[in-house]
Amino acid sequence: MSLEQLYRRRLSRNWRDRLARLLEPPAPFIMNPAEPKNFPLGRWNLYLGGAGRTVAGYVNLDLLAIPGVDVAADAQQLPFPSALFARVECDAVLEHVRCPDLVMREIERVLAPGGYLHLVTPFCHPFHEYPRDYRRFTPDGLKSLAPNLTVIAEGWRTGPTATLLVFTIEYAKLLLPWRAWRVAAHGILGWLLFPLRYLDLLLLRSPRAHRIGNHCYLWLQKPG
Repeated sequence: MSLEQLYRRRLSRNWRDRLARLLEPPAPFIMNPAEPKNFPLGRWNLYLGGAGRTVAGYVNLDLLAIPGVDVAADAQQLPFPSALFARVECDAVLEHVRCPDLVMREIERVLAPGGYLHLVTPFCHPFHEYPRDYRRFTPDGLKSLAPNLTVIAEGWRTGPTATLLVFTIEYAKLLLPWRAWRVAAHGILGWLLFPLRYLDLLLLRSPRAHRIGNHCYLWLQKPG
């Protein structure tokens, strides 16, 4: 299935796609409740990689011109004037771009002085091509991409249990030769294992959670 087909299925009202979404197990991770979310929005805000999502209050930019995407463009060449956006969301995007340093320079350019950038990237997470998968990041790796921005907050969005569950499901699917079996295994194991995700509410408090954390985050501010 192509990336465009995947995104369109997330929004499709076809009964088969709606049934598939209904049967899809809950995500094998829970968001860290300690992650800050209250940094202010401005008149103009930018969401990178929001295809298949509803992102109220943002200009939604992605590679694909599908419903819900406001601007189809490459994040390495943002089609906006400098210093426009009060807040930029870059959620699970940098691992999919060929030159993350160029994307970060473009984000810094379009971010208004005093504006906020929210970065989320995977650390311990399976390979996933949307449309390519180039790398993984640590918080220090993200900081090295943004030397001109001030770190306001950092931490782990999803924790060690999420890492364990996503790899368990992928490992089980690896053992099965037919796609129908893999789809069934994904559903069955997803429903059986997802209650364990709540262990991360405890484990994310540990100073050692970073050793096998699933996704990390940074909040950064442009001096102004």
